Amino acid sequence: MLNTLNTDRHSQAALVLGIDTGGTYTDGVLLDYYSHRVLASHKSLTTKRDFSIGIEAVIQGIRIEDPSAIQMVSVSTTLATNAIAEGKSKRVALLLIGYDPELIASFKMQERFATPHYFYFAGGHNLYGREKAPLDLSAILAKVGEIKNDVDAVAVSGYFSPLNPEHEHRAFEAISSICDLPVVLGHQLSTKLGSVERATTAALNASLLAVLKEFVIAVRRAMENRRIKAPLMVVRGDGTLMSDEFAARTPVETIHSGPAASAIGGRFLSHLDDALVIDIGGTTTDIALVENGQVAVSEEGATVADYKTAVKAANLFSIALGGDSHITPDSENRIKIGPQRVTPLAYLTDQFPRIRRHLSALSQRSDAHLAPDWLEYWYLLRTPVDADWLQTEQEKELVDFLTEAPRPLPEILTHLNLFSKVQINAGNLLRREIIGKSGLTPTDLLHVEGRHSAWDVQTAFLAMDVFCRCMRYDPAEFREQIWLKMTETIVHAIVTFLSGKKLPLPFHSQDTDIGQWFFLNSLYDNHPQLETRFRLRRPIIGIGAPAAIFLKSVAEKLHCELILPTHHEVANAVGAVAGNVMITEEVLVYPRVTGDGLEVLGYTVQTGDNQEVFDEAADALTHARKLGRERALGAALRSGADNPEVIVKELTDGLDAYRIRAKAVGKPRLMRFE
Repeated sequence: MLNTLNTDRHSQAALVLGIDTGGTYTDGVLLDYYSHRVLASHKSLTTKRDFSIGIEAVIQGIRIEDPSAIQMVSVSTTLATNAIAEGKSKRVALLLIGYDPELIASFKMQERFATPHYFYFAGGHNLYGREKAPLDLSAILAKVGEIKNDVDAVAVSGYFSPLNPEHEHRAFEAISSICDLPVVLGHQLSTKLGSVERATTAALNASLLAVLKEFVIAVRRAMENRRIKAPLMVVRGDGTLMSDEFAARTPVETIHSGPAASAIGGRFLSHLDDALVIDIGGTTTDIALVENGQVAVSEEGATVADYKTAVKAANLFSIALGGDSHITPDSENRIKIGPQRVTPLAYLTDQFPRIRRHLSALSQRSDAHLAPDWLEYWYLLRTPVDADWLQTEQEKELVDFLTEAPRPLPEILTHLNLFSKVQINAGNLLRREIIGKSGLTPTDLLHVEGRHSAWDVQTAFLAMDVFCRCMRYDPAEFREQIWLKMTETIVHAIVTFLSGKKLPLPFHSQDTDIGQWFFLNSLYDNHPQLETRFRLRRPIIGIGAPAAIFLKSVAEKLHCELILPTHHEVANAVGAVAGNVMITEEVLVYPRVTGDGLEVLGYTVQTGDNQEVFDEAADALTHARKLGRERALGAALRSGADNPEVIVKELTDGLDAYRIRAKAVGKPRLMRFE
């Protein structure tokens, strides 16, 4: 999609640029911030080796005549979530001060620390901020000296550190004196008292520092190359915005950034206050709830890859199903869609025409020559990779062989003088992104049906023919089964998300399961005496390029309205610039007690690194409210808010303990012209 904007015609417009970098596509929109008009948009493939290439392609595709007129750029991304889920974040040493190893082990909580390199040290504080045991600095220094060359960052989490961060600070100073590794402190990320969640959050933040820094540098490089000098914002996991400097310090807050932006964009474009937002991309389908004009947020903390964090983020449900999901037979020779994302064959042939000739020849061969491996490994292709990524001579030989063009698995095995796919360790190479995979996808089938025509239609037909002959499917029946399975999977995800109940997938359950019978009958109404159905009580807002195709049947099965707002294809990029800047600061007020805990001596006001003592609770609370307001306002201004408003709430946090929550909200600050 190409659109040209003549900035002279819109001289009064406040031009902002929204960019969403997803796992498959990078989307961009040019928006008039005050009129809410989308002026131009463009989509490009995400370039994971260098994000700036895909981002610059999007900016170039929008074709802005005067880049200096851009007053703000804001980006959302799935980078943090994907890096954690795929194990591609950096190596982290987690130092646990005052934690009980036996207690952690008894509940198997160590599996939640998000790093295998965790170590226990004496120290920590109690519920009243009093030192539980002296800090063992010598042990910390010895351990860091031992492992500093084996990790990329260090995270420190002290027991009850939000009530007294002294031990975390002393550890920071000691570590910084013997190495240059970045060090993350748990109390600076969360004031919640959940020790495991805070430690996990600190470890994840440390693991993402370099990852997000590289991304921000890539965005800045693309902006510089296109002569854009505007301030840069980044979308948080709850859909709000923060400055790129803030994001670089707290990358863990970008967990769920991309899906949150989609939900914000869906609400923004549809003007609906209550709806279910479903974003179908190339890799995943993300579901979010909009209630009373706000995206529903998980206050308890986001979960990513089974790691529970203390990060506030949109309440989302994601499944590994998208337009580019790989269609393969499962272990029982039934059709499976995903979870792996691959390059559609129609796109591959568009880039390498020789593949069409090879597929054409393959389609003429007898069934006996179509081995099952063909449906798993159609073509392998190399990805741009530095030589130091290659660990063996065989890997180097394979990459060299794929340099000219993608190759089918039999050719690769013959060239390498091997007889089995196991010998090339393809799974490991794919995980490391040394090579890529191309195969049959729903996108290819859309080309067959004429509902999509961006790439090579003939190849899509050939690939479907090969698959159907190997699986002994009628092509029309095969396509129908794919659309039914996608509908079932998405409806299943919606019901699971909204109900909070687990239901076996249709293709993973027994016929005697009453819950499964109810689910299937509600979809197909095939019982002669009983009628059952699900009904969604709010409309679905469809987001993403495939939404119009895939969500129509979903809405029909759920007896609800499907809304496809104008520009729904790039709603995620719209959401990247449509959010507010919001900063929440918390001040803790808790009693100072005698050693036996029976007498209150006064009250402590704890704010991050600062601690003040008051005799009376009323004085402590008054000061805490004032301090919270000041800190929230200052942080919001530093994070790019324009004239933010501050709301202060007082929450009880146990006996004679309080949590003052100050929330500063404002529109992002646009660059002003003289």
